[in-house]
Amino acid sequence: MTSHKRKTGRRRVVVGGLSALGITGAAIVTTTLLAPAGAATLPAWPQAKGSTPVATTIEVSGTYDGKLKRFAGTGELGSDGQSESQQPLFVLKDGATLKNVVIGTPAADGVHCLGSCTLQNVWWENVGEDAATFKGTSKTAVYAVHGGGAKGASDKIFQFNGAGKLVVNKFQAADFGKLVRSCGNCKKQYPRTILINDVDITTPGKSIVGVNANYGDTASLRGIRIHGDTKKKIKPCTRFTGNNTGKEPKEIGTGADGTTCRYSAGDLSYD
Repeated sequence: MTSHKRKTGRRRVVVGGLSALGITGAAIVTTTLLAPAGAATLPAWPQAKGSTPVATTIEVSGTYDGKLKRFAGTGELGSDGQSESQQPLFVLKDGATLKNVVIGTPAADGVHCLGSCTLQNVWWENVGEDAATFKGTSKTAVYAVHGGGAKGASDKIFQFNGAGKLVVNKFQAADFGKLVRSCGNCKKQYPRTILINDVDITTPGKSIVGVNANYGDTASLRGIRIHGDTKKKIKPCTRFTGNNTGKEPKEIGTGADGTTCRYSAGDLSYD
């Protein structure tokens, strides 16, 4: 009798590699490869299924499924300006998941993650101060953004203030300043790891990721599709000298260097 064995070796290698990069849980289930640039079709933004006003920050432990309702601030959360003192619509405790949420206007300070967290299929229709801020203090913290998208961020979409690793996978960004910024002047600084994979970027925009070379940050870009930027004005990766004094950090370079900014020309596509 002839034995027929399934060829599983390649999938094991792929999933193992994704685990090493910090793509875990739901992200591993739905991701089979680190996507080559130009491989995906831009999905449509969802239609919100009802609205929920948020007057007081919603605290999440475990999993919160918004069922694609639109959540927008009201009262003290009824601002979408750039004040650093704004409170978020959602606060996620360590290990929490927020999924299937549309964040409308006003968005206040979006989402705060106090430790490892997962943002799955979360959409920001008009970013306020920041879409999400990652604030965990453990070097083993993993913040996973899987699916979703954000528009209208005059500055940052994702603000990475804490320690650990941020993975942004299958996300859309349009009309923004920076997709991800490692905090350049926080009082407590950490070496931060950032992986951006299988993402669609639509102009206008300034920079995909900003990192602090002097603190040991790394940013890896894979499968980045940039739309409407034929002159390549959006900076894929910008390096800074960060500080812990609150001063404006100094930009020291852009582009791949193999150490802080890790990608090749084939990881980016333009149309």
